[in-house]
Amino acid sequence: MTDLSHWAQSGLRARRPRLPKFPVLPLRKLKFFTGLAVPAWLFAVWYGVTAAHWVPDQILPTPAAVWEAFGTLTRSGDLQTNLWISLSRVGYGFGAGTLAGLLLGAGMGFSDGFARFVRPTFLVISQIPILAWLPFLMLLLGIGEALKIVLVAKAVFTPVTLSTCAGIRDVPARYLELARVLQLSRLNTLRRVVLPAALPQLFSGFRYGLTHAWLSLVAVELLASYEGVGYLMVYSRQLFQLDVMVAIMLVIAAAGLLLDRLLSLGETWLGRRYGGAP
Repeated sequence: MTDLSHWAQSGLRARRPRLPKFPVLPLRKLKFFTGLAVPAWLFAVWYGVTAAHWVPDQILPTPAAVWEAFGTLTRSGDLQTNLWISLSRVGYGFGAGTLAGLLLGAGMGFSDGFARFVRPTFLVISQIPILAWLPFLMLLLGIGEALKIVLVAKAVFTPVTLSTCAGIRDVPARYLELARVLQLSRLNTLRRVVLPAALPQLFSGFRYGLTHAWLSLVAVELLASYEGVGYLMVYSRQLFQLDVMVAIMLVIAAAGLLLDRLLSLGETWLGRRYGGAP
């Protein structure tokens, strides 16, 4: 009986159907789809409101109208031309503001005496909003390219300076002591110890500054420009082409997101290249 029962139980186990294995998404893909939840919900609300005609199309255009306006702008080349102009302005201003912020922030981070000398003036200047500088700089520089680049550089300058100073001052003292024990030169100490340790703070300032630069440029182009995506948006509003205006708003958001993503990739690459501080 024991052999028969064992044989019967083994036969039942052999005939037991196997449940299908469902694929498990990697964690990165889950995070990606989780991040799309809110945009998908907003798009569904937008589509539902316009489809039900709860809001007039003249005030809130439909997604189809916005997509058609985007296609028209792309085919005519107006979008590419003005977007490139705006990105070029951000590039020049970001480079100038980053360089100035790195130099001043490094000086304040390495030297307490220099920080006491320039910090009060720096704090006063940094408290003045970007748009408050616009009338004064328009008198000095006009409304040409120099105005946009200077204002973008100002938007980048403050966060980069603060993050650079904080990153250098937050380098652990034991790292610097180890560099002295190993008799590293000042250049090697900066390259092998200070830079890797301060890298997270630096890129935090870069990303914050780039976001401010992009927002500031669009605001300036709304008020004092004849080119760029900001001007294109205000021009479409004046013509009451709200589908074009919404399409440009989405392009501005996508461009800002792409710029931030590029800086994030740069931070990852530099982190792998230099590694952590010893």
